[in-house]
Amino acid sequence: MRCRFCSKTIDTTLIDLGHTAVSNAFLKADDLNKAETTYPLKVLVCDNCFLVQVDEFQKNNEIFTEDYVYFSSVSEGWLNHSKAYVEKVTSRFDLNKNSLVTEIASNDGYLLQYFKEKNIPCLGIEPTNSTAQLSIAKGIENVIEFFGEDLAIRLKKEGKQSDLILGNNVLAHVPGLNDFVRGLKILLKPSGVMTFEFPHLIKLIEKKEFDTIYHEHFSYFSFYFICNLFKFHGFEVFDVEQLETHGGSLRVYIKHKENEQQCVEENVTILLNEELQKGINKINFYTGFQEKAIDIKNKFLLYILSEKQKGKQIIAFGAAAKGNTFLNYCGLKNDTIKCVIDDTPYKQNKFLPQSHIPVVSREYFNNNKPNIIVILPWNFKNEIINKLSFTKDWGCQLVTYIPELEIN
Repeated sequence: MRCRFCSKTIDTTLIDLGHTAVSNAFLKADDLNKAETTYPLKVLVCDNCFLVQVDEFQKNNEIFTEDYVYFSSVSEGWLNHSKAYVEKVTSRFDLNKNSLVTEIASNDGYLLQYFKEKNIPCLGIEPTNSTAQLSIAKGIENVIEFFGEDLAIRLKKEGKQSDLILGNNVLAHVPGLNDFVRGLKILLKPSGVMTFEFPHLIKLIEKKEFDTIYHEHFSYFSFYFICNLFKFHGFEVFDVEQLETHGGSLRVYIKHKENEQQCVEENVTILLNEELQKGINKINFYTGFQEKAIDIKNKFLLYILSEKQKGKQIIAFGAAAKGNTFLNYCGLKNDTIKCVIDDTPYKQNKFLPQSHIPVVSREYFNNNKPNIIVILPWNFKNEIINKLSFTKDWGCQLVTYIPELEIN
């Protein structure tokens, strides 16, 4: 394939997870006897610009459809994170009733609702109708489209250039990075700022978070690459924060290169130097990741299959996309893991792709006391362990597997 940023032909493999179904392509009962389409899940590294990326086997408009089942508001921890962000940027950038805040991939209004509470005008750009309608029900204006240069031109003509543009965990979902950033250049006011949050590639590799790889994610970002991407399009990164979310994320602050109102913070140079010292721009940095994934897989299978042989009842919690990557890489089905409990109504009474494990509500606990619960969204481990503390009454084990097998 050709690099989606610099167009160079690339063939260096970071990891190959085999052929898998699309992680959020949940199945209805009627679908179980139909053929499922699987795609290669191989991650490549460009040895020119060092963008880590998956080939685009399924178009994003085929992934983010009416049946898309991820709703950001389900996680209380994520809502708290979003509210704290709103408080921080409102104060830092003096946002008020005369400002316009635009969120790209605004989902169900999980974040913009807090700007609305402050009477700060806001706009959501969200391609999936199912999530956008929930945002609209909260009184938030939405454009139900994918973002890119064409939409940015139209919004600018409508007088909707923004004082703040934000995107949380959206960059990884963008196949056309250059078109996307060109759109940002058009939509951001000359004095405006942008923030983007995304899982940090360094953490993904160091913490062995291979299950965060799935077909919805077209790219994985280092700070080094992000600085180069935005610089190429006439922007400048002026601050960066390291976050604990999603196993280790970055929040980058970006301005037009010609905007002198924001000074470049020391954090930018410090983190960039740290990455360069680790060899982020050397191909050797990316070797050995496959072997780490194999080791995690083998240790988990040895544990889970031995417990199954003892007659233990094993279920999972959290029908997360990362969980589907992991289960399918391990080759596990519903004969080993009986079901997965999830609080999202839109996922309940459906089945995980490829493994066909049924998704149920917490009512499952009314008549069942499983011996082992595998926590699939390990990035919310503490929140979930707290939710499931009552299962300790019957000695249930709560299990995570990234970065190492851990039994609570």
